[in-house]
Amino acid sequence: MIREARPDDVPQILAFVRELAEYERALEDARATEEQLHSALFGPHPAAFAHIAEDDTTGEPVGFALWFLNFSTWKGVHGLYLEDLYVRPEARGGGHGRALLATLAQICVERGYGRLEWSVLDWNEPSIGFYKSLGAVPMDEWTVFRLTGAPLTALGSARN
Repeated sequence: MIREARPDDVPQILAFVRELAEYERALEDARATEEQLHSALFGPHPAAFAHIAEDDTTGEPVGFALWFLNFSTWKGVHGLYLEDLYVRPEARGGGHGRALLATLAQICVERGYGRLEWSVLDWNEPSIGFYKSLGAVPMDEWTVFRLTGAPLTALGSARN
């Protein structure tokens, strides 16, 4: 049901990314290309990793998880950050999302990583309920900040 992504999965992963972006009401922001994903996942120095959920009967891809490593200075070990988790609507409720998360949790346990974390939109109640049912807890005291576009360029161009 769950397997590591292969280079020939890149077009499917990109399709999943766009479906997820549409669900999150931000399709116009999903600009990644197949070439970028291929390089990030399968280039000489992979920056991200992915797993594919397949339908048990047909073997067709129905979802994916894309993740990368982070690091906790407090724990002194890596963690796993789940950038995207997506299961097609018609396949939801079939255990694919749970199986993807269980696979990532297994990677954490086997490799000694200290945590598995991700972000979820505050309006996405079905996902929030699902994550809580697995024992995940919201980090209510933390706020995500993001620097992009012109402000990122301006700060990155500034000299100290």
